[in-house]
Amino acid sequence: MSLAMIERPSPNFNERPEGRRPDILLLHYTGMASAEAAAARLCDPAAKVSSHYLVDEEGRITCMVPEHLRAWHAGVGQWAGESDINGCSIGIEIANGGHEFGSPPYPDIQMRAVEALCRDILSRHPIPPRRVLGHSDIAPGRKADPGEWFDWARLSRAGVGLWVKPEPVIEGPSLQNGDRGDTVAELQFMLGDYGYGIEVLGRYDEATEAVVTAFQRHFRPERVDGVADVSTIATLRRLLEAAKG
Repeated sequence: MSLAMIERPSPNFNERPEGRRPDILLLHYTGMASAEAAAARLCDPAAKVSSHYLVDEEGRITCMVPEHLRAWHAGVGQWAGESDINGCSIGIEIANGGHEFGSPPYPDIQMRAVEALCRDILSRHPIPPRRVLGHSDIAPGRKADPGEWFDWARLSRAGVGLWVKPEPVIEGPSLQNGDRGDTVAELQFMLGDYGYGIEVLGRYDEATEAVVTAFQRHFRPERVDGVADVSTIATLRRLLEAAKG
């Protein structure tokens, strides 16, 4: 599809750190009642938030901040040791009411626009597939977007991001809040190895639960409960193998 864009400049931006080029593509949902309400907020100087792009429900793409500048979309977050996510990322806001508005589906025409926009961005910036992320990946416990119903598998088929087929949910041993030991430490190490911001402490605390929940939202959405069951751990191992390939 062609990429006809609407220009609606936001005043909310600054310069990227010197010499830093975008190497993360970060996807969000707006979590608001309409795309117009989201656009107004992203352009409001008082809100101090912005994004490089906004994709509405009809697939229209609005450019708000040029890619070479630092938009203010990520907030506090971390990925692979990087804490200034705004400084190294390109942000796409996708108009969707989110969890607070009933988790509405992403229309096909909108997803086609997101695919095309992502491919266009990736044609200019060598962003690795494992660094195409959701807001919840870089800010577990604080953010839940773009939500577990967002079709990451579809994006991957279009050549955007990394995806592996999730291991089916089955009954079996699991790790959860309060557990301790080497198996918890191994889980934390694997999550950190992929890029999640997590300490290897050997205890399954609230922070670990939040990271597992974020991982499930993105890579094992069938059950999002923060419990590291057989399916979650097997999917994580599969993902790590794919990332090395």
